[in-house]
Amino acid sequence: MKTGFIGLGVQGKYLAINQARAGYDLMAYDVRTEPLEELAAAGAKIAESSREVGQHSEVVQVCVLDDAQVERVMFGSDGVLAGAAAGTIVVIHSTVRPSTIAKVADAAVKQGIEVIDAAVSGSEGGARAKTMSYMVGSSEAAFAKCRPLFETSGTKIVRTGGPGTGIRAKIAHQLIICVNLLAAHEGMLLGVKAGLDAQTLEAVVRDGMAQSRVAEAWSRIRTLMGPHARAVFYKDLQVCLEYGHELGLSLPGAALTQQLLDELVP
Repeated sequence: MKTGFIGLGVQGKYLAINQARAGYDLMAYDVRTEPLEELAAAGAKIAESSREVGQHSEVVQVCVLDDAQVERVMFGSDGVLAGAAAGTIVVIHSTVRPSTIAKVADAAVKQGIEVIDAAVSGSEGGARAKTMSYMVGSSEAAFAKCRPLFETSGTKIVRTGGPGTGIRAKIAHQLIICVNLLAAHEGMLLGVKAGLDAQTLEAVVRDGMAQSRVAEAWSRIRTLMGPHARAVFYKDLQVCLEYGHELGLSLPGAALTQQLLDELVP
C-alpha cells in the first residue's frame, strides 16, 4: 500500500518511522528538514509538499499540531486535496475541533475522498514503544483498510463509531487526563507538605481508590513534561471548552486546569 504521512513532530515522527520500517511505501512531509532526514534513513520517500503526498498515497495521515495547520496541509494549491485522487482515504490524527474535521470531510467528499478521524493517545513514549491507543471514527471499510497501518504503532485500536466520533472520544479523554493533572498536583502537594514521602504517596494512590496513571507516577511524569506539553494541553483544553460550549455544557474543572497549567506543568 502506498501511504503518506504529514506532520513529524514528537509523536508523528515515530508513528511514521514505525510504518516505514514495517515495509509500507511511505512518503513523508514536514516543514522541517531534521525529521525528514530521519524518515529517509528509515526508508521513506520524501515529499516537497502536502500535494505531493496526496498524489503518491492511497492513505494520507495527518498529525499536525492544530486546526490551522490541518487546514493548511489539506487546502490550497499545495494541499493534499489538490493532489489526491478519488478513492484516497485521509486520516486525521490531530486533536482539533470536530468542526474542522467536518469541514475537511465536506470538501473531500466532493472529490470522492474519504476523511476519517483517528485520534491517538500515548505521546512520544507510546509511539516509540508501539503502545499507542487509537480512537477511530470511520466507516467499517475504511477502518478495515487502515487498521494494519495503525497496528505498526499500537495494539489498542478502537472504532468509536462513524466519522467524527474519534475526535469526540479524544476530547473527552484529554479532558479527563488534564483534570487528573490538577488532582494529582494538589494531592501530592498536600501530602508532601504534611511530611510524607512522594514515592510513598504514589504507592498509596496506586493501591487505593484514587488510582490514576497520572497520580501514581507523578514524580516521573513531572520530570518528563515541559513547555511543549504545556502548550499542547492548553490547546487541547481550549478545544474541550469550546466544544463543551457548543453542547451547552459547563466544564469548570477543565477551565480551572487550563488557568493553572503553568503551575501544573513546569
